[in-house]
Amino acid sequence: MAIKYSQKVINEFTNPENVGEVDGANATATEGSPACGDMITYSMKINRESRVIEDIKFRSYGCASNIATASMATKIAKGRTVDEIIALTPKTVTEELDGLPAVKIHCSVLAINGLKAAVRKWDAEQSGQSVEGDFTLDNETIIRELRDVIHPETGISIVKMNMVHLVEVDSGSVFVELMMGETDDMYFENIEEETREHLENLPGVKTATVKITEGKAYKFK
Repeated sequence: MAIKYSQKVINEFTNPENVGEVDGANATATEGSPACGDMITYSMKINRESRVIEDIKFRSYGCASNIATASMATKIAKGRTVDEIIALTPKTVTEELDGLPAVKIHCSVLAINGLKAAVRKWDAEQSGQSVEGDFTLDNETIIRELRDVIHPETGISIVKMNMVHLVEVDSGSVFVELMMGETDDMYFENIEEETREHLENLPGVKTATVKITEGKAYKFK
């Protein structure tokens, strides 16, 4: 079945804006990985006094939605302050594009997370703090990270769908068990891979194991 895109998504994909790298950028971040099929790298120039994003560009590896959301994200970010970027949600990008197919919602998550990663890194550097701050690798951190893993069919977080059944953290080794419905078999590999990649990107994670268990239908939180 062909995926239907809004006209805005088509326009941003076929004629993306702000492609490339900012000369003299003082903030950069890469989100995603080629292994999962989508990756975005942002470069920005942020005014140290006003904390305003004066210029921003992106490089993208991935599908049409990945390019469209990255392009739209740069247009949303330009002229905003660091604090305004931190307050953005994936819904901001999705609405500006007149919606995304559920199977592509993760692209808006990727786009916004990339923006936030860049400005948080910049903010930490300005204050002389560690980029990781007071980060603690625990169950709460794992659950928070997994809120960005989106079910391809519903477009909803696996945490909100109550699919995260078990989380164990031990000296840098993370184990996560996901409970998935009987009709989700076609998405097992995609969700397992994306979950594992999110875990591996967390500071302090040495190994990440994801187990998929087929069970009864989950309930929304």
